[in-house]
Amino acid sequence: MSDRGASLPQLPVMTYERLLEKVRYEAAYPTRERAEEAVRLVLSGLGGQLTGDERRELAARLPREAARVLTAQHPAASSLTGWAFVKDLAARSNAPLATTRWDTGCVLATVADVAGPDLLTRLLRRLPSGYALLFGRAELIQAA
Repeated sequence: MSDRGASLPQLPVMTYERLLEKVRYEAAYPTRERAEEAVRLVLSGLGGQLTGDERRELAARLPREAARVLTAQHPAASSLTGWAFVKDLAARSNAPLATTRWDTGCVLATVADVAGPDLLTRLLRRLPSGYALLFGRAELIQAA
């Protein structure tokens, strides 16, 4: 029995509307528009931090609209730690750090569900420290 479908790109399972509703529910936002603002901000920032196969795979798993936001951003010249990423998003959105941290965590927890555990593990290996908690995972540090 051959595995002919293995080379086909994975199609998004979640629609953009469902992604927004999940973020809205998780974050307790009052409107869909507020959820969409958070999704666009966080995904555009994340797009600047990801490169290579992981970026392409994540984009393939996201709904088309979300994938466009992620891939529209060119990779940044330097990587940001998780905390620096949140501070950068807060500066871009002119929002308080606590609000931006909440937004980031709610969006990235949903992205983690869409990505699945294997891709998420690979993403976290490529990103600097501090992102695991943003994606809703414990940050484990390897012993020296």
